[in-house]
Amino acid sequence: MLKNKKAKSLIVISALAAILSLTACASRETSTASAQERPEIGVVLSDVGLGDQSYSDAAFRGLVKARDDEGILFDYREMAQTGTYDEAFKQLVEGDNDLIIGLGYMVKESLESIAKENPDQQFLIVDDSSELPNVASITFKEEEGSYMAGVVAGMSTKSGHVGFLGGVESDLLKKFQAGYEQGVKAANPQADVKSVYAGDFGDSDLGTSIANSMMQEDDIDVIYTAAGLTGVGALQEAQKQGKYAIGVDADQFFIAEKAVVTSMIKNVDNAIFSAVQTFNENGGKFPQKDMVFGLKEEGVGLAPIRVVELTSEQQSQIDKLTQDLISGTITIQLP
Repeated sequence: MLKNKKAKSLIVISALAAILSLTACASRETSTASAQERPEIGVVLSDVGLGDQSYSDAAFRGLVKARDDEGILFDYREMAQTGTYDEAFKQLVEGDNDLIIGLGYMVKESLESIAKENPDQQFLIVDDSSELPNVASITFKEEEGSYMAGVVAGMSTKSGHVGFLGGVESDLLKKFQAGYEQGVKAANPQADVKSVYAGDFGDSDLGTSIANSMMQEDDIDVIYTAAGLTGVGALQEAQKQGKYAIGVDADQFFIAEKAVVTSMIKNVDNAIFSAVQTFNENGGKFPQKDMVFGLKEEGVGLAPIRVVELTSEQQSQIDKLTQDLISGTITIQLP
């Protein structure tokens, strides 16, 4: 992991050593110039930061892949380091990064503030958009992946009661909720959905408590979590109670292997890697200011279905509904 400029320097030194060993006749100046041309990317992670086992970790994987495949150098900031988003962005601007990425809608205000002060600096925001000319965006059709998660939940429930646990209520999380609720109804019109917002993305104990209440008081036997570490607690509680769960952002099966039927994959890693690759190939520019990733673009989808056994008819229905979403035959109603 590259946490500071010292780490970056070590990477550059290693790269130069490899170049010199392969091209003994090359000059020291040529090798140094080559290293200096490597793009430098800075990223401000979401408030929970690394170790959330979903969103920030997925974004970090995308940058690691860009480092390995595209030869970039990257630096990052967490709230534990800087205390505020303002300070995090300030430090990355002062670090002379070619591109600065803000992860999550919650960083928008700070990102736009510093983007206005630095009009020649290129920024990229994930999960929101901006009118500023130097801010590109990555957004996802979370409602499509959540719709398919709802389909699986509707097929898996035995009680006819399923749940949705969101982190902090927002327009973004409402997309997850809306897609999930409509997917449940597509597969199981008689099922009902209870949706709860924890108000926190970083409290696994809170997720445990809410999930327990939903399962005990509302007879919910499938719960879909879109709540970061808070959701991790809910997944583990589902396993404890012998219920089913659906993870989010990454394949979270390993968190509760007896409970997690599938996960709504939000390929933040692939999207960030694709954006960085495009940035590199176009001389430090984004030809498309706003980049959108849905089922068609493989920006969202489902992890393998485990724990439950679906019939061949149910699998065929999942395949058909996926194609109907891609083709536009199915339109998800958003709030």
